[in-house]
Amino acid sequence: MSTKVTFDQLLEAGSHFGHLTRRWNPAMAPYIFMERNGIHIIDLHKTVAKVEEAAEAIKKMAQQGKTILFVGTKKQAKDVIAKHMQEAGMPYVTERWPGGMLTNFPTIRKTVSKMDSIDRMMTDGTFENLSKREKLQITRQREKLETNFGSIKNMKAIPSAIFVVDVCNEHIAIREAVRLGIPIFAMCDTNANPKDIDFVIPANDDATTSIDVIVGAMAEAIKEGSMERKIAVADEKAAAQQTEGESEGGEGRRRGGRGVRRERVKREDNDAMNARLAGKFASEDEDDK
Repeated sequence: MSTKVTFDQLLEAGSHFGHLTRRWNPAMAPYIFMERNGIHIIDLHKTVAKVEEAAEAIKKMAQQGKTILFVGTKKQAKDVIAKHMQEAGMPYVTERWPGGMLTNFPTIRKTVSKMDSIDRMMTDGTFENLSKREKLQITRQREKLETNFGSIKNMKAIPSAIFVVDVCNEHIAIREAVRLGIPIFAMCDTNANPKDIDFVIPANDDATTSIDVIVGAMAEAIKEGSMERKIAVADEKAAAQQTEGESEGGEGRRRGGRGVRRERVKREDNDAMNARLAGKFASEDEDDK
């Protein structure tokens, strides 16, 4: 999949279907094309532009090595986000949002570190010395931690941005991000309030196909950005090694030049000494005669 999402892709995925007109949020009016059979229809031309804008911003973040946390706990979004983010290598939350995930991140990290402690117990033999009941309790605890926090265990710091599917459903995550000043990317349906969203993507957030197209585009942008980052780092490393090699070569040549000069001076000194000795012997021979 390319980061370029077309009008036809979105239309086929059903991204244009909004909610019933009585459930709309007036703040989404700029993104609504028309009303049909009591349902608002989203303007997909604006959706295409917003997807490209969001993908470009996410790609730049990935180029800089930044982390984007993807959040989607509703049934339609869970599997889609897990699939794409496992491929892109970004953290995600698809189970219940743990309160304080962002605003109380150190505590969350301590909870996540319990998984590492249990894993160490299982590998160093400590686990085998426990009773059957203790083993069962620890195993259940490990499974629960894996379910709730396994997808963020590699997230060592607060993310640089979050991407949310369904603004209404993930209002706690958005509130925490706003409080910390973290940029927010979000799919916003016609019932959403886009006030606190930095990158609004107007689209149907209830259809799995619609979520798949848009989250897939974000995943491809992350992959492209990460690949460009790897290439840039490799180029910098190669340039540094080349510069170091040239400086060592120059130093070697300078050392070689000094060595040649020393040999020449030494040879000239030896020639002068030999000439003086020859002159001395010649004068002694004349005196003997």
